[in-house]
Amino acid sequence: MSRADEELWSYAEIAVHIGVQAETVRSYRRHGLLPNPDTTDRYGHPRWRPDTIREWSRRRPGKRGG
Repeated sequence: MSRADEELWSYAEIAVHIGVQAETVRSYRRHGLLPNPDTTDRYGHPRWRPDTIREWSRRRPGKRGG
């Protein structure tokens, strides 16, 4: 498995990818607008595979810069 295959994104990485603040991404999750996490880390923090977020980002309503 390559390093890229092991990469998981937190709220911060998702925020950078879509051009918003991390708190905005947290709000998306609270409101059910973010996909379910692919996994959680050992501390219970949600983590997503980059491909999960890229796919969601392509089809999310109201995305910036479209």
